[in-house]
Amino acid sequence: MLRSGPSPSTTVGTFSRLWTRLVLEPDTRGQGTWTIGANRIPFGPKTWEITFDVTTPAELVRDVHAELLDVYLEDRYSDRDRLFNDDTAPHTAYAPLFARDWSHEVRMVGTQTFRSPDGLGAVRHRFAPGGSGGSGDAAWTTWAGDGAKPHWRARFTRGAPATLVAAFTASLISTEPLHRAVKDVPLDFRHSLYMAAATTHQPTAVPPPAGPAPGRNR
Repeated sequence: MLRSGPSPSTTVGTFSRLWTRLVLEPDTRGQGTWTIGANRIPFGPKTWEITFDVTTPAELVRDVHAELLDVYLEDRYSDRDRLFNDDTAPHTAYAPLFARDWSHEVRMVGTQTFRSPDGLGAVRHRFAPGGSGGSGDAAWTTWAGDGAKPHWRARFTRGAPATLVAAFTASLISTEPLHRAVKDVPLDFRHSLYMAAATTHQPTAVPPPAGPAPGRNR
């Protein structure tokens, strides 16, 4: 999990339209925030925003940033504008959850919530304008642990590319083993841990040279 960064506040921008920032607040429950924002006009108001508690697993934050870079480069070298007009359907982000047996609850207020089989994670999609999900302008909210006091929370406001949400949920349900020290795993999650055997890379055998090797002989 992310615990520290290069400085209390780090900002990276692209033509002042796309930026990411890390603000550490060690005394708060979330210990700080990662924020990704995009502006249609340089230095203008934010068009959309993504936030992660600093306690969000590093792999999730990394995979969203990797997808963000891909989308940015695609926009830059084509006539597409997926950062602001992404045509990815919302179901792309939540359909994989069904394949992993996540439960699905729809409420008349315009929200649908998906919960992991072990009850340790949830993804909420506010699909109707004005739907009450308790998350302000967030179209997507996901958390781990108790929803009232989660171990970490991530939010995607309206307008955030669904492609980035899909990258996040794909990373969330990935079965790739993670490297963790037990002390870095919240107590509520430790009963769900299982050990994965480490895989070792076997070097490819190199055949000996056909003739005598130069240099001294043993």
